[in-house]
Amino acid sequence: MSLVVFTGFVGLYLAPGDGNLILQTIAVLCIAIGAGASGAINMWYDRDIDAVMSRTRTRAIPSGKVTAEAALTFGVLLAGGSVMVMGLAVNWVAAILLMVTISFYVFVYTIWLKRRTPQNIVIGGAAGAFPPMIGWAAVTGTVSIESITLFTIIFMWTPPHFWALSLYRSDDYKAAGVPMMPLVHGRYETKKQILLYSIVLGPLGIAPFWLGTLGTVYGVASVLLGALFIGAAWRVMRNDSEKNCKQLFGFSIFYLFFLFFAMIVDRCTNFNPVL
Repeated sequence: MSLVVFTGFVGLYLAPGDGNLILQTIAVLCIAIGAGASGAINMWYDRDIDAVMSRTRTRAIPSGKVTAEAALTFGVLLAGGSVMVMGLAVNWVAAILLMVTISFYVFVYTIWLKRRTPQNIVIGGAAGAFPPMIGWAAVTGTVSIESITLFTIIFMWTPPHFWALSLYRSDDYKAAGVPMMPLVHGRYETKKQILLYSIVLGPLGIAPFWLGTLGTVYGVASVLLGALFIGAAWRVMRNDSEKNCKQLFGFSIFYLFFLFFAMIVDRCTNFNPVL
């Protein structure tokens, strides 16, 4: 959730225009509350499989700390409230994008895809890619090629991130009946897909520099991070030990955080892109 909020903030920070600090703060809070709402509803729906998986059995509902009904009510109220506040206080373009994000995560990913297809992460990953677009729209009231580029980076990052997790947590997913790619298509195909997505993600991560949205600082950082990501994916391709898979999963989080952090640093330094 912290990465979701952070990428939303970066989208807001990069958007052109001075903006209003109070409204920007409200926008970031609405993104955070919307993410929390999605998580609460997801945990309500997935409470049966969460109780089976070692990674999730200590969550509030399986552990008995919160009732399923309370979690659902809490999630629905937060979802509705975050969208309404975003619309009334900020603008309705950002509010609609927030509503689409919550709805996509709950209905498309959680309810429809997660238990039915190994493509659950590929398609469902769109939900986690929307926050920069929401942040951008909160300032500009529009959707632009720049914000779509940020969306696409996260969209392409999501599959290798979660497939790395599924490689060393495959027993958990098998026990819960979740058809992750290693269980359906095998470990080799999963590793191949991780490497392919990582190779595509590398140059895609440089796109904000190529488009002139960001400058030299970001360009250098994105090249280095992309190369390291591909290297980590290649190590998993050659040897899918638990250690290598965990390292790739951990590095993927590092990659996305520092890629977006580099966007802030670049904008602060006001370097112009080298053409």
